[in-house]
Amino acid sequence: MGALEGRVAIITGAGRGIGREHALLFAAEGAKVVVNDLGAALDGSGDDRSPAEQVVDEIRSAGGEAIANDDDVAQWEGGKRLVEVAVETFGDLHILVNNAGILRDRVIVNMTEDDWDSVMHVHLKGHFVPTRHAAAYWRERSKAGEDVHAVIINTSSTSGLLGNPGQANYGAAKAGIAALTVIAAQELGRYGVRVNAIAPAARTRMTETTPGLSDIVKAPAEESQFDVWDPANVSPLVAYLATEGCDLTGRIFFVQGGTVRNFQNWTMTETIDRPARWSVAELAAEMGALDGQVGEPRG
Repeated sequence: MGALEGRVAIITGAGRGIGREHALLFAAEGAKVVVNDLGAALDGSGDDRSPAEQVVDEIRSAGGEAIANDDDVAQWEGGKRLVEVAVETFGDLHILVNNAGILRDRVIVNMTEDDWDSVMHVHLKGHFVPTRHAAAYWRERSKAGEDVHAVIINTSSTSGLLGNPGQANYGAAKAGIAALTVIAAQELGRYGVRVNAIAPAARTRMTETTPGLSDIVKAPAEESQFDVWDPANVSPLVAYLATEGCDLTGRIFFVQGGTVRNFQNWTMTETIDRPARWSVAELAAEMGALDGQVGEPRG
């Protein structure tokens, strides 16, 4: 019996890359999978439904259960239909993996309003909308007295958690997804819903065009060498987080190759304090303490 036997999963952006690997592994582990993909190009343009259908064909040929869905998860009604389709087709919903995304890389001085809005729309709103509708479904089940064991797994990025020049829009959206993850975990735990996120490092259409990564993510020349950039390396962690027995929530994990690392949320560290309002001159003299440089004003 697979680790996800009997569980129903929605995976967005599952037609290619990491999402495709999630869908294939989830199905192999016994989950019934809704393969959602709008089929857009890397920048969000276009509409090609065949990638999702091809993934479904692969799953079915291996004996699994899956359906393709092309709803736009960043649109309110699209996210609502996506949840409804899963429940109507498979009778329930246990797992939501938010993975869909696009890139519009520009340095800030060259970024257009549309570059910013499009990335925020697909990534941040595209995570919120399915989360909102799935959460409403699970809340109603919980209020009806049912024992809910549901999970949401979001997709953040080191570009948002650590920063990466040329990706202000993408990084800001991914940082927002990390914050959404922590808050959703705090809110939805009462309904039996866990929420976690991953920050994956893998070879995808996105990383192959990301500044500083395009020459690094290539597959190794020797087939015998472990390919740390293979997107399939990411999916076992996501599948584990989706299991009913996992109790982790409100966490963000970096994953690459065989490495899994825990991300620590924004944390307050060094402090200066006094029982009165600071003057500007006093702060100039003391702020260095926050960098371990007591008495040395910051330049």
